[in-house]
Amino acid sequence: MGKGSEHALPAPGNEKALRYALMLTGGFMLAEVIGGVMLNSLALLSDAAHMFTDVAALAIALAAIRVGRRAMDDQRTFGYHRFEILAAAFNALLLFGVAAYILYEAWQRWSNPPAVQTTGVLVIAVLGTIVNIVSMRLLSAGKDSSLNVKGAYLEVWSDLLGSIGVIIGALVIRFTGWNWVDTVIAVAIGLWVLPRTWILLKETLNILLEGVPEGIDLPQLKQALLGVPGVLSVHELHVWAVGSAKTSLSAHVVYDPQTSQPQALLVAVNQLLASQFAITHTTVQLESTSCIQGELDKAEGRSTEHWKAPT
Repeated sequence: MGKGSEHALPAPGNEKALRYALMLTGGFMLAEVIGGVMLNSLALLSDAAHMFTDVAALAIALAAIRVGRRAMDDQRTFGYHRFEILAAAFNALLLFGVAAYILYEAWQRWSNPPAVQTTGVLVIAVLGTIVNIVSMRLLSAGKDSSLNVKGAYLEVWSDLLGSIGVIIGALVIRFTGWNWVDTVIAVAIGLWVLPRTWILLKETLNILLEGVPEGIDLPQLKQALLGVPGVLSVHELHVWAVGSAKTSLSAHVVYDPQTSQPQALLVAVNQLLASQFAITHTTVQLESTSCIQGELDKAEGRSTEHWKAPT
């Protein structure tokens, strides 16, 4: 019986760029909130809620880099990577509340839309567009090397669309006097946030429930393991994630001791998992004969799966 373990290091992130982008986006989010209240623009408030997703994504990415550096200890053997997921789940729940408020306020304003001070709204929205472009520029260098930075980059990119929507709405109101357009833009931005928020919550819940990470095809992974020369069967296969891009795997692999050397087989299995599925945090138990876990599960009324290589 043999065991192997490979530990993935946290993906490097551009911490300096994240910090600057967070300062710019966070500061401007506050400006949009103040401006939305003072200028009677629900669209600005809605865009501020949308920009809040950017601030949260940037803060989570920055915190994940810092907290992720902390070494595991006797109490947290997986380290602190789950912090990112808990923060993301909280962010998603908060965003649902913000979106609900925007939609409720839009309903209240629909019958009697207040006058919108378009000049101020235009100035703030244009400045917001510039802030988003600068933030995207800061994050572009690290988006291909870090999933955290890439996620933050996409958040800022999508918020750029919200700022453009506010500009269009303010221009329409300025030339037509249709104040109800501000409410329509607010609802559009709110509805734009909701699907992204649901996706974020679904992904975080999947990780918290230790589900198979998105992008991993478990049947394909099973067949790939069974295709390694010398592997007879696989059982007790588990794939989960501690945090985003922190996929882990454990499995019991039954092999033929007459045709395979345990150490060479272990290297081959880990190389396969790393190259084809980008899984580098593994615990693989090699068995010359299948362990009795399956029989114990059967005796206690639990079901288990045992995958055999084709003969």
